[in-house]
Amino acid sequence: MGPVPAGVLQLLALIGALALAYIPLGDYMAKVFSSDKHWRVEKWIYKGIGSNPDADMHWPAYLRGLLAFSAVSVLFLYLLQRLQGVLPLSLGFKSIDPAQAFNTAASFVTNTDWQSYSGEQTMGHVVQTAGLAVQNFVSAAVGIAVAVALVRGFARKRTGELGNFWTDLVRGTIRILVPGAAIAAIVLVACGVIQNFSGIHEVGQFLGGSQQWNGGAVASQEAIKEFGTNGGGYFNANSAHPFENPTPFTNLFEIFLLLVIPFSLTRTFGVIVGSVKQGYAILATMATIGVGFVALMMWSEFAHHGPALQLAGGAMEGKEVRFGVGSSSIFATSTTLTSTGAVDSFHSSFTGLGGGIAMLGMMLGEIAPGGTGSGLYGMLVMAVIAVFIAGLMVGRTPEYLGKKIGSREIKLAACYILITPALVLVFTAASMALPTPPHSMLNSGAHGFSEVLYAFTSASNNNGSAFAGLNANTDWFNTMTGLAMILGRFLPMVFVLALAGSLAEQKPVPFTAGTLRTEKPLFTGLLVGAILIITGLTYFPALALGPLAEGLAS
Repeated sequence: MGPVPAGVLQLLALIGALALAYIPLGDYMAKVFSSDKHWRVEKWIYKGIGSNPDADMHWPAYLRGLLAFSAVSVLFLYLLQRLQGVLPLSLGFKSIDPAQAFNTAASFVTNTDWQSYSGEQTMGHVVQTAGLAVQNFVSAAVGIAVAVALVRGFARKRTGELGNFWTDLVRGTIRILVPGAAIAAIVLVACGVIQNFSGIHEVGQFLGGSQQWNGGAVASQEAIKEFGTNGGGYFNANSAHPFENPTPFTNLFEIFLLLVIPFSLTRTFGVIVGSVKQGYAILATMATIGVGFVALMMWSEFAHHGPALQLAGGAMEGKEVRFGVGSSSIFATSTTLTSTGAVDSFHSSFTGLGGGIAMLGMMLGEIAPGGTGSGLYGMLVMAVIAVFIAGLMVGRTPEYLGKKIGSREIKLAACYILITPALVLVFTAASMALPTPPHSMLNSGAHGFSEVLYAFTSASNNNGSAFAGLNANTDWFNTMTGLAMILGRFLPMVFVLALAGSLAEQKPVPFTAGTLRTEKPLFTGLLVGAILIITGLTYFPALALGPLAEGLAS
C-alpha cells in the first residue's frame, strides 16, 4: 500500500472514531453543565474557595472570577519555577530565569503551552506535575466554561445571568477532563508511553558515546496535553519523542484525543439551545474546513519535486519514519486547527506551502474545530458575523437562534475577530524592525520571516507550536510572546462574555418565513466563506511575504 492511501485510511479511521464519540460525549457534557446536583468532592472544593455554586453570575462577575483565577494561576506557576532549585525531585535543575518563568507561566495558564525550553533539561518532576500538568487541566476547563457561558447566552432569555464560573470550572475539570485523561493515560501506558518519577540515566548510542535521559509522569501529562488541547510536551521533541508517542497507533490516538472535545462540543451546543440541527450545522462547518486543510497539507507534502523526494515517497525531512508523511500531515493540521500546538514533526521542514497551511490554520482563529471551548465560542462569533452579512444582503434585521444581532452585538463580535490579527501583525512587525530578533532566526529571507510570523501567530492564537528554526529563548521573545499569549487569551474572552450577557438579556424573536435558516447547508456554506474571506483579507499580505513567497519560489 502506498503512502497516500495509508494516510487516507488513517484519516477515515479518525473520522469514524470521532463520529462514534460525538453523540455520547456531547450529550454527557450538556448534562454536566445543565445539572442541578453537585458531587461531594465538588462541594468540598466550593466550601474551600468560599463559593456558592448555585448563585448565577452576570457577565462582569463571571469575567472577574475568570481573570482572578487566571492571575493567581500565573503567579503560582511563576513562583513554582523560580523556586525549582530548592524543590524535591528537581533532578538537579536550577531555578528558571525570570523572563522564561514568566513566559512559561503565561503559556500554560492561557492553554498555549508554548515552550522556549527543553523540558527534559529544564523542568523537574514537581514543576512538571504540580505546575504544568495542573494548568493543563484548569486552563482547558476555563475555555470550556466560556463556551458554555456563550451558549447559555443564546439559550436564555430576559436575564443577564450566564451561570457560575466556579461551578463550570470545577465541573469541567472533575467530571470531564480528569476521567477522560485518566482513561487516555491508561491506554497510552499500555501502548508503551512511560510513567514514572525516575532520575537521569546514561543511555548508550548506536554510533558510540552516550546521552542523558530522565523519566517522568509522561503518560498522564501526554493524555491531558492532547485531551485538553494544551500541547506542551514533557520532552523537547514533543510528540515526536518515542517516550511520548511510541507507535503509529498512539499517534492516531493522540490526534483523536485533541479533536474529540472540540468537535463534540457542537453537540453540547445543539442540546442546550434545544436544536441539535444547529449543532450539526456548526459541526459541518468545522469538518469542511478541517478535511479541506488536511487534503491541502497532504497534497503539499506529497506533491514534491526532485528525485530524492520522489524516492522517499514524500517530503520526509523533519518527519518521523514511524509515522510518515500522511500521518504527520494529519497531526500537523489537527494541532494547528486546534489550540493544541503539539507536534510529531518539524514544521520548519515542511514545504513552503505546507508551512503556510499550518500557519493559516491558526490564523483562522483555530475554529475547525479549535481548542477546548475556544473553538466553539470562536465559531459562534463567526456565525454572528455571517448572519449579519446575510442580513445586509437581504435588507433584514439579522437574527441568530432567535436573538437579534444589533449594533452592540456586532461591535463585540468585530472586536473579537480584530484583536488577534492586531497582536500577530504588530508584534511581528516590531520584531522584524529590531536588530536583535533576526539573530535568533536560523534562516534568512522568506523562511526566516515565516519563523517570526509563525511564532507570534502561535502565541497570539494560544496554539503553542513553533517552526522550531527560531531561538525564542531570549528576553525579547520570552517577554513579547508572553504578553501576546495573555492578551490573545483574555481580551477575546472579555468580548465573548459581554456578547453572551447581551444575548441573554434579549427577548426571543419569533421565527418567521423570512428568518434565515441557520441549520441548513446554505448557512454552512456562507459561514465557511465568511471565515476564509475575513482571514484571507486580514493575513494575505503577511503570508505573501513568507510562506507563499517561499512556496512559489521552490
